[in-house]
Amino acid sequence: MIFKKGELFCGPGGLSLGAKLAEAVSKDGEIFRVEHEWANDYHEDTCETFRLNICPDRPESVICGDVRELDIEGLPEIDLFCFGFPCNDYSIVGETKGLEGDYGPLYTYGIKVLKHHQPKVFIAENVGGLESANDGRAFIQILKSMEEAGYNITPHLYKFEEYGIPQARHRIIIVGVHKSLGWKFQVPMPPYKNDPENWTSAKKAIENPPILENAFNHEFTNHAKKVVEMLTIINPGDNAWADYIPENLRLNVKGAKMSNIYKRLDHKSPAYTVTGSGGGGTHMYHYGEPRALTNRERARLQTFPDWYQFVGKKESVRRQIGMAVPVDGAKIIVQAILDSFAGNEYPTEPSKWEEELAEMLETGKKAKKKKRTRGTKVKVEASEEQTELELKTEEPVK
Repeated sequence: MIFKKGELFCGPGGLSLGAKLAEAVSKDGEIFRVEHEWANDYHEDTCETFRLNICPDRPESVICGDVRELDIEGLPEIDLFCFGFPCNDYSIVGETKGLEGDYGPLYTYGIKVLKHHQPKVFIAENVGGLESANDGRAFIQILKSMEEAGYNITPHLYKFEEYGIPQARHRIIIVGVHKSLGWKFQVPMPPYKNDPENWTSAKKAIENPPILENAFNHEFTNHAKKVVEMLTIINPGDNAWADYIPENLRLNVKGAKMSNIYKRLDHKSPAYTVTGSGGGGTHMYHYGEPRALTNRERARLQTFPDWYQFVGKKESVRRQIGMAVPVDGAKIIVQAILDSFAGNEYPTEPSKWEEELAEMLETGKKAKKKKRTRGTKVKVEASEEQTELELKTEEPVK
């Protein structure tokens, strides 16, 4: 079975590439896979990146424009729908306006797709801060909207480092299966949940194999002398606020001190979260060299292959990479969906809100969490997120 996929807020294609790489085969030999049908984003460089890498033979299938002006009812029919609705108003490093922000209500356009097209399954993605936005009301309202559109939903907080992704990226991902099919998605168990010694380190991701000098999007940053001196002193894993930094190299910053300012990666651990915005000091910093990561290195942490070319200038590319879903993380989730339709077994664990979901949907309030049972192996039968700090100390290499 081929699942035709539509996507809103598609980004540069991390989720789409992961979906393309997933495939399941049932016991009777039927193949289950995903094919791109249409996508939408409002950022031109992002749309060009998606076209170049995901659907170069069908560039017209990527509709670049404001989702509020999109003819949703006129879009081709789909079996799988994905939408990583904008996280700006839900991120703990943003203004956390939630549903009252400019971006918060945009999830409703995903709900319109669900109601009109009724795909068999959907995947929705957002930052962990979604749970607490508007005192939890935003999260529950979104869940109720999905359930009322006709879906059995499975919301879960995925910690991607536990799945072997070289980055501590924590995201709420909601998988919905149409109620007519009669089953509910089960969360794939993370193979390294209790085994941090085997998490994929930033060093392994960046150096194995080595990045070629002429690789796409591998431009280096020309730092000010003071920044280089400071980075040389900062130990891997520490940031600009380390108490051992000499007074003459300290930053003169008042107010909140963001933990990722000039924070160097720890070569023994997964990277901290790759972001797509922020001023000087927020570009992620190498564990062994006194410099910011290149975009190609950031893309490695997001598990994009080196052949994947991002379109646009350096900061545009940085934005695209930071906003993307990690390719390998998307593949794991789509693989579990395809295995579910194929009737294949896979190890699972309870979703974060499994015990209290029904009460949340019924009352519209956060429920008290109950003790969870351990993960099991199941067989599913297929029936019918930063205050910008402008330090002005970095300039791109010209």
